[in-house]
Order: sequence, then C-alpha cells, then structure tokens
Amino acid sequence: MNGLKDAKKIVFKVGTSSLTYATGKTNLRRMALLVRVLADLSNAGKDIVLVSSGAIGVGVGKLGLAEKPSDIPSRQAAACIGQCELMFTYDKFFSEYGKITGQLLITKSDVENDERRANLINAFDKMLQFGVIPIINENDSVAVEEIAYGDNDNLSATVAKLIDADALVILTDTDGLFTANPQTDETAMLIPVVNEITPEIEALAGGRGSTRGTGGMITKLHAAKAATAAGISTVIMNGSAPEDIYKLFDGHSVGTFFKAKV
Repeated sequence: MNGLKDAKKIVFKVGTSSLTYATGKTNLRRMALLVRVLADLSNAGKDIVLVSSGAIGVGVGKLGLAEKPSDIPSRQAAACIGQCELMFTYDKFFSEYGKITGQLLITKSDVENDERRANLINAFDKMLQFGVIPIINENDSVAVEEIAYGDNDNLSATVAKLIDADALVILTDTDGLFTANPQTDETAMLIPVVNEITPEIEALAGGRGSTRGTGGMITKLHAAKAATAAGISTVIMNGSAPEDIYKLFDGHSVGTFFKAKV
C-alpha cells in the first residue's frame, strides 16, 4: 500500500518521451488516454495539476527537423511553435470531458522573486477553486539558462511545494528506479519503495534520459528528494500506460514510491 488513496491535490509531470513518438510527432493516443484518466480523477474530486514537457519536442516535429537543435535561439523558436500545438491538443482533449484548462509558463525568476511567487500561488489557488486543470511548462521562449528550469522534473517538485500538494507523480519511459540499468543489465530489479534518497540511491540513477527529453533518472530523483523533504509523497512510474494511474491511487504498488518525510 502506498498511502496515496486519500491524496486530494496531485501534481502530475509528463515528459517529452511519453508525449511523442521517436519521429518527434505527438503521440495522440497516449495523450488522449492520459487526459481521460486525469479528467476522471478530477471528476472524483481530486485537484489535478499537470506539468508537461514537450514544447520543444513537438515544435521540432512540426517544423520537420531531423533532431532537436543544439543552439538556444532555435530551441526557443521550436518551443514557441510547439507550445501552441501542445496546449491546443490538451485543451481539445480535456474539453471532450467538460474540463477547463489554464496555462502557466514559469521561469526560475518567477519562483525566486517573492512578489511573483505570491502571484503564482494566488493564480494556482484560484484556478483550482474554479475547477480548472492548470497545465504548466517552463517558459522556454525566454528562459535560456539551460532552456530549462533545470528541467521539468525539478519544476514539478517546485510546483508541488508551491501549491502544498499531497502527491507528485512523475510519468516517464521506465517503470521506476531499478537496482541497475535495465537496458543493459538483465538482472536489474525494480525498487518498489524508497524510504530515503541516499547517495547510494542517487548513484543508481545513471546518466541522461532519451534524446527527446532533458533529464533522465537523476533529475527525477532530485525532484523526488525535494518533494519528499517537503512532506510530499512521490512516485516515478511508466507513462506508457496511463490507466495504471488508477491502480496507483487504488493503493496498489506501481513504479517506485518515495516516502514523504513527516
């Protein structure tokens, strides 16, 4: 049992690799399934917040580029194009279930500045009161420190702390944290529960993620560490089967569960 059955306010983070095909084009089937599950959880009375990567990846696909550009201005342009497409698709899918979405594009300075931080919190609070599903991404068109807040994994933890969430669920292209790299070691085993993120646990994370994404397991562990330290239970799970989210909130073991510090 993971203790998430009673979670009311939940932040979901979905990565580029879960939203797009290897071609860079949007995986509409998976997006549609994810939206249906999140809309259903909203119907059940849960406050849902979605941190979504994918703007640059979707923009690259729409532009017909062979790969993600290496220069910052080209990534900014791809982000501008992709963000429009991404939000259009989310809004279309969510509206099919009677759900209203709202977009928030955040930079690091928005969180670090006291006045802007307070404004963000007020915006989140009011949207959730209105029953809106906020969809958050980094403002990649202007945030050039890494064209990424660091990455959207850490952004999701920051958002979870901002809104005092009960749980953070990070959807990725692996089943969770393993004892070794499952792609190269057939003896690797999934770790179902992590009580504390120690240096030994972090050492299991390995390197970068997919060519379409930004982070990899290490950034997800950093996000889990930040969230659990703030008392927010965190799960890293595979996003390829969104309906497994139901199992998670029914109390079943899915992915890797990181216990919140009390």
